[in-house]
Amino acid sequence: MVTSRSVKVVVQVKLMPTPMQAAALKHTLRTVNEAACWVSGVAFERGVPREYELRRHTYAELRKRGLGAQVAQHVIKKVRDAYTSLHANLRAGNLGKKGSRRRVKAESKPITFRPQAAQPYDDRCLSWQYDAQTVSIWTTAGRLKGVRFACSPNALKQLITHRKGESDLVERDGVFYLIATCEMPEPETGEPDTFIGVDLGIVNIATTSTGYRAAGRKLNRYRKRQLALRAKLQKKGTRSAKRLLRKQRRKESRRAKDVNHCVSKTIVTEAERTGRGISLEELTGIRDRVRLRKPQRVALHSWAFAQLADFIVYKAHRAGVPVVFVDPAYSSKECAECGHVDRLNRISQALFTCRGCGVVAHADRNASRVLARRGQDAWDAGRTSHVPTTSPPS
Repeated sequence: MVTSRSVKVVVQVKLMPTPMQAAALKHTLRTVNEAACWVSGVAFERGVPREYELRRHTYAELRKRGLGAQVAQHVIKKVRDAYTSLHANLRAGNLGKKGSRRRVKAESKPITFRPQAAQPYDDRCLSWQYDAQTVSIWTTAGRLKGVRFACSPNALKQLITHRKGESDLVERDGVFYLIATCEMPEPETGEPDTFIGVDLGIVNIATTSTGYRAAGRKLNRYRKRQLALRAKLQKKGTRSAKRLLRKQRRKESRRAKDVNHCVSKTIVTEAERTGRGISLEELTGIRDRVRLRKPQRVALHSWAFAQLADFIVYKAHRAGVPVVFVDPAYSSKECAECGHVDRLNRISQALFTCRGCGVVAHADRNASRVLARRGQDAWDAGRTSHVPTTSPPS
């Protein structure tokens, strides 16, 4: 039996509660996250037992604190999942080597949860009324009915058709959101004619082998202005400066996210229109591998390349465009025409001149063409044969 694959899409809706409803939601989030911190302390003392064992030690106390049966189960599961993620990051070395200050700090104390941290809700605790655009949600003050929400028509259509599983309640700057998961059927991936190579960078956010180039100058200038503004306000330290700092929170990340959405949409749309696949660089661990001077580190660590790659992947899956990840090693030094690899080929950030065949090209464009060829090779190596089998001669 062949099962259809699905792609998960997150839909965020904004809640518009009355003042009384907002107070109940705020108190609920603080209560469940305080309970999660307590459960985390118990888990840490007992060596992070399995979820069933942790439930045996904490469920009764959570019920005494006023949490519903289903909500108490979600709090325990949230804590256990947090420790699972922590241990996975420790094994992968994402928190540094053994004995490093960051790793010791993460291992030496229980995980804590912010008062506004997300709380998962299933269909027993949360129900949607799509026609009225309201939700009914469990709180510590009882069930709230008729809590209005707002979203785009397309998001509402996705909720009605594809919403499945849990939804997270979260508070950001006094505004409440519900983040719902939608499982949409993934289109059949076709056989690509060729591949579009995508070279990611800082000066140019993305450069494709077809000639598209998303310049990063405007975003980098914006980031420098924001960095200078934050430093100025932090140095000033007045009440008005702190108020402005709170207002500026996440502003830069929202701008970068919007740019990444636009760039990824352009790349995927072109691949879908031309019947091509997309070849991306495998950049896992690049921050650990790359060594830069101190002034360049801010630019590297604020570069949202992983987010851009994630956007390209999920948009490509929704459009039925195949995506492959390739090793980017020496792609900036390899000639796309003759394959000659030489450190001296890269004259400057923007100029590439091959020492083998003499071709002159834009460095990022040349690298994207190299990635396109590697993507095609990777696809051919993993392609299954479509030649019909023949019976052996008798």
